[in-house]
Amino acid sequence: MRIAIYGSGGVGGYFGARLAAAGNEVHFIARGAHLRAMREHGLKVESGAGDLHLAKPDVHEDPAEIGSVDAVLFAVKLGDVESVAQKLKPLLRERTIVIPFQNGVEAPDVLKKYMAEKHVVPGVAYIATAIRAPGVVTHTGAMQRLQVGRGGEAFVAACKAAGINVELAPDIDRARWEKFAFLVALSGVTTLSRQPVGVCRADAELRATFQAAMTETWRLGRKRGVRLADDFIAERMRFVDGLHADMRTSMQHDLEAGKPLEAPWLCGAVVRMSAAEGLEAPVNRTIYAALKPYLNGSAQQAV
Repeated sequence: MRIAIYGSGGVGGYFGARLAAAGNEVHFIARGAHLRAMREHGLKVESGAGDLHLAKPDVHEDPAEIGSVDAVLFAVKLGDVESVAQKLKPLLRERTIVIPFQNGVEAPDVLKKYMAEKHVVPGVAYIATAIRAPGVVTHTGAMQRLQVGRGGEAFVAACKAAGINVELAPDIDRARWEKFAFLVALSGVTTLSRQPVGVCRADAELRATFQAAMTETWRLGRKRGVRLADDFIAERMRFVDGLHADMRTSMQHDLEAGKPLEAPWLCGAVVRMSAAEGLEAPVNRTIYAALKPYLNGSAQQAV
């Protein structure tokens, strides 16, 4: 399968490397130091599921160098979705699918502004990864999972052949909101506290904050017609107890590195969408307010 990875950071770098190692023709789109390191030293994946080194990956800065592909694994940061969506045209042909794996729920609608709806196949990614150094992706623990909507059958088959835990989701909107509700709370609490998952779930007040933030997003999804289960919160609380204690969210990594945050499209989006639906979201509003000074990257390095 001919695949473009647009956004070759933690998510794109990990899954792209697995797909390339399995024999697919994978083209990585990257920039800056990460791009230079991949060209000079290859792409390394450090993972509890098995390390991997692509010595000579196909790396590009300009998608026009690649030409059309079968699938685009779209994994840029939420703040870059709009600008990058306008650059995807050279990668498209009649049956190309673009699979957005962003943490929020709004990326597919943004993509549809710049391409026919038939190209957009929503996806969900569950994995704890980060760029440890340019050209090096670190995967905490062994958990890795993708969910892909209808239309992505060929991509799902390629992922399965590459040893990726993947499923064709019968209700991708529900799957996206399940991830959104969980990730909004997890990213908000870990970033606000500057602590990994293990600390947040063990502390009574942080655990209660996590549950309350998730409940607000669950309530919003239900109001918008998403079929989230009645026992969703209880099930997710059990799930968080099984995560690697050292896991840190991508937004937490960004805060600690002084990089821009995705909060406007996570806890901030819950506040914005809740207001539009006539709902209150005081916990997410408080988390968002506390993170606002860091939204554009921190001049005062987080500690």
